[in-house]
Amino acid sequence: MKNLSIFTFSLLVALPALSANQTNDSFSKAKRMLEKEVYQHHRETIYCGARFDSQKNIIPPEGFETTKYVKRAKKMEWEHVVPAENFGRAFSEWREGHEACVNSKGKAFKGRRCAEKVNMEYRHMQSDMFNLYPAIGAVNALRQNYNFTMLPDVESDFGTCAMKIDNKKAEPPEGARGRISRTYMYMEESYPKYSMSKQQRQLMQAWDKQYPVDQWECDRAKAIADLQGNENHIVNSRCAALGLY
Repeated sequence: MKNLSIFTFSLLVALPALSANQTNDSFSKAKRMLEKEVYQHHRETIYCGARFDSQKNIIPPEGFETTKYVKRAKKMEWEHVVPAENFGRAFSEWREGHEACVNSKGKAFKGRRCAEKVNMEYRHMQSDMFNLYPAIGAVNALRQNYNFTMLPDVESDFGTCAMKIDNKKAEPPEGARGRISRTYMYMEESYPKYSMSKQQRQLMQAWDKQYPVDQWECDRAKAIADLQGNENHIVNSRCAALGLY
């Protein structure tokens, strides 16, 4: 019995820690866990710092405005910081469809719906809580799947919230850039299907250095790791270096 225990312990030690989400393939479940177990005491959106209540009603910051998606501006939505389409297109089911992706009328479909239906790896990526952040619905809608860049000559689309969107590109407010950068770096490190362009990687590396982690980002990473079963090594290393762990 003693030998068995030693063997079992040795085997567990030898097993590598999960580097990506392999426990939850439900996007709906991921959102529920974030709402109830991670953001229950930190109800603030990533881009505009808007507060929201337990019913996901937005309390906009002073001076926030939008002329588009006005109804969605009243609700919080969960935003994929690395857009689902940007990693989803790496899957053949998204690009080309699959024999199992046929609706009740016999019509084939592809895209997100097909990838979600038939590919477990895609579902794990889509449900990874490290990549999900609360956002004002209108901001989520207008950002779409655009990559981040710097837009020095563009005005904010949202009044006092310095989120800029132009020509299928987006520039986030300074307060969000560090978290965004480390999310992009985590997704690239964790999932072979996702890879940034050289230009995007250079920008994220620069933002990572310019905008260091704070206590909330570290606490969030710990909470998600406990729920999801894998570590965010990018965030963890930054938190440890600053003595926040």
